[in-house]
Amino acid sequence: MLNQFYIDNIINTALAEDINYIDVTTDNLIPDDHTSEAYFIAKDSGVLCGIDVAARVFDLAGGNVEKEILLHDGAEVKKGDYIAFFRGSTKTLLKGERTALNLIQHMSGIATATNKCVKLVEGTRASIADTRKTLPGLRALQKYAVTVGGGKNHRFNLSDGAMLKDNHIDAYGSITGAVTALRKKAGHMLKIEVEVRNLEELEEALANKCEVIMLDNMSDEEMKKAVEITDGRALLEASGNVTLENIRQKALTGVDIISLGALTHSVQCFDISMRIKSNK
Repeated sequence: MLNQFYIDNIINTALAEDINYIDVTTDNLIPDDHTSEAYFIAKDSGVLCGIDVAARVFDLAGGNVEKEILLHDGAEVKKGDYIAFFRGSTKTLLKGERTALNLIQHMSGIATATNKCVKLVEGTRASIADTRKTLPGLRALQKYAVTVGGGKNHRFNLSDGAMLKDNHIDAYGSITGAVTALRKKAGHMLKIEVEVRNLEELEEALANKCEVIMLDNMSDEEMKKAVEITDGRALLEASGNVTLENIRQKALTGVDIISLGALTHSVQCFDISMRIKSNK
Protein backbone atom coordinates (compact mmCIF):
# COMPACT_ATOMS: atom_id res chain seq x y z
CA MET A 1 0.00 0.00 0.00
CA LEU A 2 1.21 3.50 -0.81
CA ASN A 3 0.39 6.74 0.96
CA GLN A 4 -0.95 9.43 -1.38
CA PHE A 5 1.29 12.16 0.06
CA TYR A 6 4.32 10.02 -0.71
CA ILE A 7 3.19 9.42 -4.30
CA ASP A 8 2.39 13.10 -4.80
CA ASN A 9 5.80 14.13 -3.52
CA ILE A 10 7.54 11.87 -6.05
CA ILE A 11 5.33 13.08 -8.89
CA ASN A 12 5.75 16.76 -8.03
CA THR A 13 9.53 16.32 -7.90
CA ALA A 14 9.52 14.58 -11.28
CA LEU A 15 7.27 17.20 -12.88
CA ALA A 16 9.41 20.04 -11.55
CA GLU A 17 12.48 18.34 -12.98
CA ASP A 18 10.86 17.80 -16.38
CA ILE A 19 8.89 21.01 -16.89
CA ASN A 20 11.02 23.43 -14.86
CA TYR A 21 8.98 26.65 -15.17
CA ILE A 22 7.46 26.23 -18.65
CA ASP A 23 6.88 23.64 -21.37
CA VAL A 24 8.03 25.77 -24.29
CA THR A 25 6.46 23.47 -26.88
CA THR A 26 3.06 22.84 -25.34
CA ASP A 27 2.53 26.24 -23.72
CA ASN A 28 3.30 28.10 -26.96
CA LEU A 29 1.41 25.71 -29.23
CA ILE A 30 -1.76 24.51 -27.47
CA PRO A 31 -4.62 26.81 -26.36
CA ASP A 32 -5.78 26.48 -22.76
CA ASP A 33 -9.23 25.24 -23.81
CA HIS A 34 -7.97 22.59 -26.25
CA THR A 35 -9.08 19.02 -25.42
CA SER A 36 -7.99 15.58 -26.59
CA GLU A 37 -8.48 11.87 -25.96
CA ALA A 38 -5.45 9.72 -25.21
CA TYR A 39 -4.83 6.12 -24.25
CA PHE A 40 -2.12 3.90 -22.76
CA ILE A 41 -1.32 0.78 -24.79
CA ALA A 42 0.97 -2.11 -23.86
CA LYS A 43 3.82 -2.81 -26.24
CA ASP A 44 4.99 -5.84 -24.29
CA SER A 45 3.50 -8.65 -22.19
CA GLY A 46 3.83 -8.90 -18.43
CA VAL A 47 2.44 -7.68 -15.10
CA LEU A 48 1.00 -4.16 -14.90
CA CYS A 49 1.95 -1.93 -11.98
CA GLY A 50 1.64 1.80 -11.32
CA ILE A 51 -1.50 2.71 -13.26
CA ASP A 52 -2.98 4.74 -10.40
CA VAL A 53 0.37 6.51 -9.89
CA ALA A 54 0.54 7.33 -13.60
CA ALA A 55 -3.06 8.57 -13.65
CA ARG A 56 -2.36 10.81 -10.66
CA VAL A 57 0.35 12.57 -12.68
CA PHE A 58 -2.31 14.23 -14.82
CA ASP A 59 -4.07 15.61 -11.72
CA LEU A 60 -0.85 17.29 -10.61
CA ALA A 61 0.30 18.34 -14.08
CA GLY A 62 -2.73 20.59 -14.61
CA GLY A 63 -5.88 18.59 -14.01
CA ASN A 64 -9.05 18.71 -16.09
CA VAL A 65 -8.57 15.14 -17.31
CA GLU A 66 -11.10 12.33 -16.95
CA LYS A 67 -9.70 8.82 -16.56
CA GLU A 68 -11.08 5.45 -17.55
CA ILE A 69 -8.82 2.72 -16.19
CA LEU A 70 -9.35 -0.63 -17.88
CA LEU A 71 -6.59 -2.71 -16.29
CA HIS A 72 -5.38 -2.45 -12.71
CA ASP A 73 -2.18 -3.28 -10.85
CA GLY A 74 -1.44 -7.00 -10.89
CA ALA A 75 -3.21 -7.62 -14.21
CA GLU A 76 -1.35 -9.77 -16.72
CA VAL A 77 -1.32 -7.70 -19.87
CA LYS A 78 -0.45 -8.68 -23.41
CA LYS A 79 1.11 -6.66 -26.19
CA GLY A 80 -1.61 -4.52 -27.78
CA ASP A 81 -3.85 -4.36 -24.70
CA TYR A 82 -5.44 -1.00 -23.93
CA ILE A 83 -4.69 -0.05 -20.32
CA ALA A 84 -6.51 3.26 -19.80
CA PHE A 85 -8.20 6.16 -21.60
CA PHE A 86 -7.79 9.84 -20.71
CA ARG A 87 -10.02 12.66 -21.93
CA GLY A 88 -9.57 16.36 -21.29
CA SER A 89 -6.97 19.13 -21.33
CA THR A 90 -4.46 18.58 -24.11
CA LYS A 91 -1.92 20.70 -22.25
CA THR A 92 -2.17 18.46 -19.20
CA LEU A 93 -1.89 15.28 -21.24
CA LEU A 94 1.22 16.48 -23.06
CA LYS A 95 2.94 17.87 -19.97
CA GLY A 96 2.31 14.75 -17.88
CA GLU A 97 2.97 12.13 -20.56
CA ARG A 98 6.66 11.47 -19.95
CA THR A 99 6.48 11.47 -16.15
CA ALA A 100 3.44 9.18 -16.16
CA LEU A 101 5.10 6.73 -18.54
CA ASN A 102 8.44 6.79 -16.72
CA LEU A 103 6.73 5.70 -13.51
CA ILE A 104 4.36 3.06 -14.89
CA GLN A 105 7.02 1.56 -17.17
CA HIS A 106 9.53 1.25 -14.34
CA MET A 107 7.05 -0.16 -11.85
CA SER A 108 5.61 -2.62 -14.38
CA GLY A 109 9.13 -3.74 -15.26
CA ILE A 110 9.80 -4.56 -11.61
CA ALA A 111 6.47 -6.37 -11.18
CA THR A 112 7.08 -8.38 -14.36
CA ALA A 113 10.63 -9.37 -13.39
CA THR A 114 9.51 -10.34 -9.90
CA ASN A 115 6.65 -12.43 -11.23
CA LYS A 116 9.03 -14.37 -13.48
CA CYS A 117 11.12 -15.28 -10.44
CA VAL A 118 8.06 -16.18 -8.36
CA LYS A 119 6.84 -18.56 -11.05
CA LEU A 120 10.26 -20.18 -11.35
CA VAL A 121 10.30 -21.16 -7.65
CA GLU A 122 6.71 -22.39 -7.45
CA GLY A 123 6.43 -25.64 -5.51
CA THR A 124 9.39 -24.84 -3.25
CA ARG A 125 9.40 -23.17 0.16
CA ALA A 126 11.36 -20.17 -1.10
CA SER A 127 9.84 -16.70 -1.33
CA ILE A 128 11.29 -13.97 -3.56
CA ALA A 129 12.42 -10.77 -1.85
CA ASP A 130 13.90 -7.43 -2.84
CA THR A 131 16.80 -5.56 -1.21
CA ARG A 132 17.77 -1.96 -0.38
CA LYS A 133 19.47 -1.62 -3.76
CA THR A 134 16.87 0.86 -4.93
CA LEU A 135 16.89 4.18 -6.78
CA PRO A 136 17.04 7.20 -4.44
CA GLY A 137 13.58 8.57 -3.74
CA LEU A 138 11.73 5.69 -5.40
CA ARG A 139 12.14 2.94 -2.82
CA ALA A 140 8.50 2.66 -1.74
CA LEU A 141 7.28 2.58 -5.35
CA GLN A 142 9.84 -0.07 -6.24
CA LYS A 143 9.09 -2.23 -3.23
CA TYR A 144 5.36 -1.89 -3.87
CA ALA A 145 5.96 -3.13 -7.42
CA VAL A 146 7.76 -6.19 -6.05
CA THR A 147 4.68 -7.13 -4.02
CA VAL A 148 2.43 -6.62 -7.06
CA GLY A 149 4.62 -9.15 -8.87
CA GLY A 150 4.13 -11.66 -6.05
CA GLY A 151 7.35 -11.04 -4.14
CA LYS A 152 7.99 -9.89 -0.58
CA ASN A 153 9.83 -6.93 0.85
CA HIS A 154 13.10 -7.07 2.74
CA ARG A 155 13.97 -4.12 4.98
CA PHE A 156 12.61 -0.75 3.87
CA ASN A 157 15.43 1.12 5.61
CA LEU A 158 18.15 0.84 8.23
CA SER A 159 15.62 1.38 11.04
CA ASP A 160 13.52 -1.57 9.93
CA GLY A 161 15.66 -4.34 11.39
CA ALA A 162 19.23 -5.15 12.41
CA MET A 163 21.37 -6.76 9.72
CA LEU A 164 24.98 -7.59 10.39
CA LYS A 165 26.72 -7.72 7.04
CA ASP A 166 30.29 -8.80 6.45
CA ASN A 167 31.63 -5.27 6.91
CA HIS A 168 29.84 -4.89 10.26
CA ILE A 169 31.30 -8.19 11.46
CA ASP A 170 34.80 -7.45 10.15
CA ALA A 171 34.70 -3.97 11.71
CA TYR A 172 33.49 -5.23 15.09
CA GLY A 173 35.59 -8.38 15.20
CA SER A 174 33.21 -11.34 15.36
CA ILE A 175 29.61 -12.48 14.95
CA THR A 176 29.32 -13.35 18.62
CA GLY A 177 30.69 -10.01 19.77
CA ALA A 178 28.50 -8.00 17.42
CA VAL A 179 25.29 -9.90 18.23
CA THR A 180 25.95 -9.70 21.97
CA ALA A 181 26.53 -5.95 21.78
CA LEU A 182 23.37 -5.42 19.73
CA ARG A 183 21.18 -7.45 22.08
CA LYS A 184 22.37 -5.42 25.05
CA LYS A 185 21.17 -2.16 23.49
CA ALA A 186 18.25 -3.19 21.26
CA GLY A 187 14.64 -3.52 22.33
CA HIS A 188 12.89 -6.87 22.57
CA MET A 189 11.07 -6.32 19.24
CA LEU A 190 14.24 -6.18 17.16
CA LYS A 191 15.13 -9.15 14.98
CA ILE A 192 18.72 -9.73 13.96
CA GLU A 193 19.89 -11.02 10.60
CA VAL A 194 23.50 -12.05 10.07
CA GLU A 195 25.32 -12.51 6.79
CA VAL A 196 27.56 -15.58 6.79
CA ARG A 197 30.17 -16.62 4.25
CA ASN A 198 30.72 -20.24 5.26
CA LEU A 199 29.28 -23.03 7.39
CA GLU A 200 31.53 -22.19 10.34
CA GLU A 201 30.01 -18.69 10.51
CA LEU A 202 26.56 -20.28 10.14
CA GLU A 203 27.17 -22.37 13.27
CA GLU A 204 28.26 -19.24 15.15
CA ALA A 205 25.13 -17.33 14.06
CA LEU A 206 22.92 -20.22 15.15
CA ALA A 207 24.69 -20.41 18.52
CA ASN A 208 23.78 -16.76 19.02
CA LYS A 209 20.11 -17.46 18.12
CA CYS A 210 19.95 -15.06 15.18
CA GLU A 211 16.46 -15.07 13.70
CA VAL A 212 17.52 -14.77 10.05
CA ILE A 213 20.77 -15.87 8.41
CA MET A 214 21.88 -14.77 4.95
CA LEU A 215 23.94 -17.29 3.01
CA ASP A 216 26.21 -15.06 0.96
CA ASN A 217 27.35 -16.41 -2.41
CA MET A 218 27.32 -20.01 -1.21
CA SER A 219 27.22 -22.92 -3.64
CA ASP A 220 24.07 -24.99 -3.92
CA GLU A 221 25.77 -27.84 -2.07
CA GLU A 222 26.80 -25.52 0.77
CA MET A 223 23.25 -24.17 1.01
CA LYS A 224 21.80 -27.70 1.17
CA LYS A 225 24.18 -28.43 4.02
CA ALA A 226 23.24 -25.16 5.71
CA VAL A 227 19.55 -26.12 5.57
CA GLU A 228 20.36 -29.46 7.21
CA ILE A 229 22.46 -27.84 9.94
CA THR A 230 19.91 -25.13 10.68
CA ASP A 231 16.99 -27.56 10.86
CA GLY A 232 14.38 -24.81 11.19
CA ARG A 233 16.16 -22.86 13.95
CA ALA A 234 16.36 -19.73 11.77
CA LEU A 235 15.13 -18.44 8.43
CA LEU A 236 17.72 -18.88 5.71
CA GLU A 237 18.14 -16.30 2.95
CA ALA A 238 20.09 -17.03 -0.22
CA SER A 239 21.79 -14.01 -1.76
CA GLY A 240 24.33 -13.30 -4.46
CA ASN A 241 24.71 -14.35 -8.10
CA VAL A 242 21.04 -15.27 -8.48
CA THR A 243 19.81 -15.43 -12.10
CA LEU A 244 16.72 -16.65 -13.90
CA GLU A 245 18.77 -19.63 -15.01
CA ASN A 246 19.82 -20.79 -11.54
CA ILE A 247 17.09 -19.48 -9.25
CA ARG A 248 15.04 -22.68 -9.18
CA GLN A 249 18.09 -24.76 -8.33
CA LYS A 250 18.81 -22.43 -5.43
CA ALA A 251 15.20 -22.69 -4.25
CA LEU A 252 15.43 -26.49 -4.32
CA THR A 253 18.18 -26.36 -1.69
CA GLY A 254 15.43 -25.67 0.88
CA VAL A 255 16.18 -22.04 1.73
CA ASP A 256 13.31 -19.86 2.93
CA ILE A 257 14.09 -16.64 1.04
CA ILE A 258 15.91 -15.69 -2.15
CA SER A 259 16.77 -11.99 -2.38
CA LEU A 260 17.66 -10.22 -5.61
CA GLY A 261 18.98 -6.69 -5.89
CA ALA A 262 18.45 -6.86 -9.65
CA LEU A 263 14.68 -6.63 -9.18
CA THR A 264 15.07 -2.94 -8.45
CA HIS A 265 18.54 -1.72 -9.39
CA SER A 266 18.79 -2.94 -12.98
CA VAL A 267 15.33 -3.96 -14.15
CA GLN A 268 14.25 -3.45 -17.76
CA CYS A 269 11.35 -1.05 -18.24
CA PHE A 270 8.05 -2.49 -19.46
CA ASP A 271 7.17 -0.84 -22.77
CA ILE A 272 3.97 1.23 -22.62
CA SER A 273 3.02 4.05 -24.99
CA MET A 274 0.60 6.95 -24.75
CA ARG A 275 -1.18 7.93 -27.92
CA ILE A 276 -3.35 10.99 -28.52
CA LYS A 277 -6.13 10.49 -31.02
CA SER A 278 -5.78 12.79 -34.02
CA ASN A 279 -7.87 15.97 -33.94
CA LYS A 280 -7.90 16.25 -37.75
